[in-house]
Amino acid sequence: MMTTKFSKFLLSAILLLAATIDVSALTLQEAVLGQSAPSRIGEMIPANDGETYYALSDDHSKIVKRSYKTGEDVVVVFNSSTARDCNIDYWNGFEVSEDEKTILLYTNKRLIYRHSFYADYYTYDVRHNKLTKLSEKGGEEIATLSPDARMVAFVKDNNLYVRKLDYGTVLPVTTDGKRNEIINGVPDWVYQEEFGLLNGIAWSPDNLTLSFLRWDEREVPMYGINFYEGACNPKSQYELYPGRFEYKYPVAGEHNSVVSLVSYDVENRTLKTIKLPITADDYIPRIKYAKTSDRLMVTTLNRNQNLLQIFAVNPRSTVSKLIYKEESASWINLSNADAAQYGENSFTILSDKSGYTHLYQYSNSGALIKQITKGDWNVTDYYGYDDVLKVHYIQTTLNGPLNRVLAKVDARGNVVKISGESGTYSASFSKNFGYYVQSFSDVKTPPQYVVINNRGKKVRTIESNAEYAEKYTAGNIPVKEFFTFQSDGYELNGYMIKPVKFDASKKYPVILSQYSGPGSQKVLNSWKMEWEQYFATQGYIIVSVDGRGTGGRGKKFESTVYMKLGKYESIDQCAAADYMAKLPYVDSKHIGIWGWSYGGYETLMAMSQKGNRFVAGVAIAPVTDWRFYDTIYAERFMRTPQENSDGYYASAPINKVADVKGRLLLISGTADDNVHIANTLQYQAEMTEQNKVIDMMIYTNMNHSINYCNTRYALYLKVLDFFDTYLK
Repeated sequence: MMTTKFSKFLLSAILLLAATIDVSALTLQEAVLGQSAPSRIGEMIPANDGETYYALSDDHSKIVKRSYKTGEDVVVVFNSSTARDCNIDYWNGFEVSEDEKTILLYTNKRLIYRHSFYADYYTYDVRHNKLTKLSEKGGEEIATLSPDARMVAFVKDNNLYVRKLDYGTVLPVTTDGKRNEIINGVPDWVYQEEFGLLNGIAWSPDNLTLSFLRWDEREVPMYGINFYEGACNPKSQYELYPGRFEYKYPVAGEHNSVVSLVSYDVENRTLKTIKLPITADDYIPRIKYAKTSDRLMVTTLNRNQNLLQIFAVNPRSTVSKLIYKEESASWINLSNADAAQYGENSFTILSDKSGYTHLYQYSNSGALIKQITKGDWNVTDYYGYDDVLKVHYIQTTLNGPLNRVLAKVDARGNVVKISGESGTYSASFSKNFGYYVQSFSDVKTPPQYVVINNRGKKVRTIESNAEYAEKYTAGNIPVKEFFTFQSDGYELNGYMIKPVKFDASKKYPVILSQYSGPGSQKVLNSWKMEWEQYFATQGYIIVSVDGRGTGGRGKKFESTVYMKLGKYESIDQCAAADYMAKLPYVDSKHIGIWGWSYGGYETLMAMSQKGNRFVAGVAIAPVTDWRFYDTIYAERFMRTPQENSDGYYASAPINKVADVKGRLLLISGTADDNVHIANTLQYQAEMTEQNKVIDMMIYTNMNHSINYCNTRYALYLKVLDFFDTYLK
């Protein structure tokens, strides 16, 4: 047993040690493996009554109907343990039919690319408590219920099928589907990655027509990726010889798939190809039925993506009518058209043609009725129109680009905020707009979810993350501080994360953390807890600056980078480093830069700027020449290499390796289907050719996210070790 005197001595020694060491409640594992993630709420599918919503139970074995007002389960709609012919106890997701009498569920989800997947689908008859498998072997894609819930369309092996639930029969809609040649209904890789389109089929409201997109990718060049045995979920079949995955990947300037619009007559079982007044090079990124079966709304973009058109198509007569057209001097953001909502006599759509993103209303014939919102701010999301209160609900930058606040707009155009003044708010509404679930966070507050009624009164709290907040906001975790500075005549927004025990009399090394891609935004008043906070506890000041081309500040600011990616972003990141170097608590000789994907690209570009002060940089999965990247993304901002050869040359880090002075760490995954490892290997080859020293870390069988098993932990250990070596 220790003596009282020795115990006091030991306690004093521990307290002294604690005072000299930066003790943090945040570990690297927590920061990068999701262990410090706050609680989120699951998917909530609004029910027809406006008072309830559908949700999966916590164990994913049941579907419940839950009250917005009380949060109590009104009824268990589906239960794996009691449903007839059910031997499955875990479901990945579900869809409810329009009449709420049929549920489409799926399980055994297997990813294909980043978002697309195969799964085993089932239909559940609510009235008869009966579960039925969609097809014998499973493994379907994009299964979609018809409006009357009597049919399900789905894709297998690139062909489209319809299962008639009343008869239990499966009918082929197409037979020409073939891997790497013809795809029916499911988008090709580049549509999925860059347009976010995962489902290219649409049922008509009268259930008589199934419309779908068809991709002919025979002329698209093939790309191959090797797979090895590896150690994370090892592939034993590749122990001695690597395997190979091949798919169609169109790089900038090469052939795209030729996409066409097809309609299938359910009664006659006949197909019609609908000819639109567009070229074979144009894109069809969206199809969606309006209120009636003779109005299939088809969105198209030209290859340069600066001409957007919406056609109202009658799938039976194949007649199309142009109802909306928008042109831009740079590019058009498809997300604006995604917000389009089609009513009985008119439709609403977002557009930034005024210089800021605003909401417009058009008649069904295409005549402008009115511009609903105006001002030097953006509508960042459109939630819909409440026909009872006669108001539109929107998310906005009314309180500056760092914040996202909610508002409603009345018939006279009056905009009234319905959320707090600062932070990031979003909403999800019930069917009748009687309730909405509001999510909120800011730099000091983890996500909170509350239910609010249409009178603006808080009804209940779904999730406050109170215990999480107590752990991570008690003063032992670094907090973002916002600042502004001037670069090349522009005022830029940034944030700074200082160590908790920051001492202004000391000098700290700095890491610039940036993404910088067109339309992106890192500097936001929202909660985030990741590697940046942990690295700050290790003695670094972390800084992020949104340079020219980033989002939230209007079309002119965003379009600055058009046809010359990397130029102005690099000027601004270097200016950020210069700004930091002048601060009295910054070690001006130890400033580094970091980025992933576009951020990795910008890391290389910034370190190639003449006179830059970066002594170390980490580029993860970087594009090193836009000629290596896909058509849709590269050409949106650069046009084709044939049209803009000088721009492509000037924007390629691979052509600037002679100007790199600091130490570089390149990181890539061998199975990255998005930014191929060839980008990293070619850059390394150029560096070696010019006798420059470079560090590399390659992760076996990892995709663009490099996030399976505990690989993220190993990755950030490597990044921290690299910065510790060259910035301290």
